[in-house]
Amino acid sequence: MNSPSVVAPVTGAAGQFLSGAGLLLRGLAVYVRSPKLVVLGIVPALVSGLLLLGAFVGLVWFVDDLAALVTPFADDWSSGLRDTLRVVTGLALLGVGGLLAVVAFTALTLIIGDPFYEKISELVEQRYGGTPDLVEVPFWKALRRSAVDSVRLVAVSALVGVPLFVAGLIPVVGQTVVPVIGALVGGWFLALELVGAPFQRRGMGLPDRRRVLRNNRTMSLGFGTAVFVCFLIPLGAVLIMPAAVAGAALLTRRSLGQPVERG
Repeated sequence: MNSPSVVAPVTGAAGQFLSGAGLLLRGLAVYVRSPKLVVLGIVPALVSGLLLLGAFVGLVWFVDDLAALVTPFADDWSSGLRDTLRVVTGLALLGVGGLLAVVAFTALTLIIGDPFYEKISELVEQRYGGTPDLVEVPFWKALRRSAVDSVRLVAVSALVGVPLFVAGLIPVVGQTVVPVIGALVGGWFLALELVGAPFQRRGMGLPDRRRVLRNNRTMSLGFGTAVFVCFLIPLGAVLIMPAAVAGAALLTRRSLGQPVERG
């Protein structure tokens, strides 16, 4: 029997980015071939999605009050300037809220659905030759480590959201360039979160994930940004999350130079 082969590396920044985005589609193709896992994979995402949708609806409901709260210096301005500033501020708040909601959704869903997503990730790896240097980690220890790493990543993304919020107040730039930057930043954090399980199986922690993905930054950004954009589509996060987990297993293997094609 032929052994799995490693795909020839894609060259060029655009090629690497598109190759990373393509891993999400491959993850979807692998995932939908297991009907039993489809339902199991959607349930945790549905629970997390409902919780965070409620939080985001609350943000939308109170965004005008929040915009006024963070711009008290504009109270004495003319109504036209004041209203314009607060509309822009509200849009910036919603943009940062959306970024945090997507990252938090991924973290919460991975924690809630850890057994299901671990199974999906394992099946993907088995399809392409298994996990080299497999390290057995007790379930509760793996769950605790995953939760701690997720909290750290959400906290860092919140800190990154501050300058994005400020930049979002700049006319035109804040409504054009900043959303693109936000998608790339969100995509990077999603990629770091989603590869957690396959890295843990190899005995590698968050610093290792950062190092390896940094060495494959463009491909990782392509994958993470594709996931981020899909998560912004209504119900996209619920339906795509299991495929994103499968794609993350492929991203891990490709980043580590391991087979992603069947022989």
